[in-house]
Amino acid sequence: MTEQRLAVPSDAEQLPALTRFLQEFWSAARLPPAQALPFELALEEVFMNVVQHGSPAGTAPRVEVSLSLRDLKLTMTVEDDGPEFDPLAAPPPDVTASLTARPVGGQGVFLVRQMMDAVSYQRVGARNQLRMTKEITRSSRNRSRG
Repeated sequence: MTEQRLAVPSDAEQLPALTRFLQEFWSAARLPPAQALPFELALEEVFMNVVQHGSPAGTAPRVEVSLSLRDLKLTMTVEDDGPEFDPLAAPPPDVTASLTARPVGGQGVFLVRQMMDAVSYQRVGARNQLRMTKEITRSSRNRSRG
């Protein structure tokens, strides 16, 4: 199992550092580049939600991102010490409604749920923890034959 963590302040300017952290992990684990996009999008969506909505005025919670690879299942966990908030508790958006009829918000979490194999939330002590898991598939050229 391979695991790495990075903690940053809840500040939009930290997004490039988190993206670089994910890309370096991806490269070091020799994962197929074409399968990185769902994780990059999920990381941006979840982190920016914490930045925009998880910080009471005048505070900047710490956000910790951990990446764990086990048996070609990659788990990305985003934790923050902001106020308790379960993004999975909201009902799914009505994706059949016209864009103008849809309420603002909720689309990003819906997208994350669609892109990942599993998404879960829990409050651990004073921290929000959102865990996203997706199986990575190796191309047939990289599989050993036996």
